[in-house]
Amino acid sequence: MRYLMWAIKLLLFCILFVFAMHNADPVRLHFFLGYYWEAPLALLLLITLALGAALGVLAGLGQRIRLRREVLLLRKERKARFEQTTTPLQGITADASRDPA
Repeated sequence: MRYLMWAIKLLLFCILFVFAMHNADPVRLHFFLGYYWEAPLALLLLITLALGAALGVLAGLGQRIRLRREVLLLRKERKARFEQTTTPLQGITADASRDPA
C-alpha cells in the first residue's frame, strides 16, 4: 500500500510539473495606479492557491477557538459535577483482628 501511495504522489508531481512547464510563459498581473507584476502563470496560480488556502484556514479559526473554549468549559463542568456526586469513603478502616488468615 505504501508503494502505491508513493506511485500516486509521483504521478501527481509529474502531471503538475508538466503543467507548470507548459505554462511558463510570463503573465502580467495589473495592480492599481499602473503597477504590474510579471511572473510565470504557474507561479501566479500557485500563489493564488496558497493565499486561498490560508484565507480559508483563517476564516475557520475563529469558530475553532470558540468551540475549543466551549469544550474546555464543558469538561470543567463535568469534572465539578463528578466531584460533587462522589463522596469520599468515610469510616472504612482495615481491621486486622477480623482477618481470617
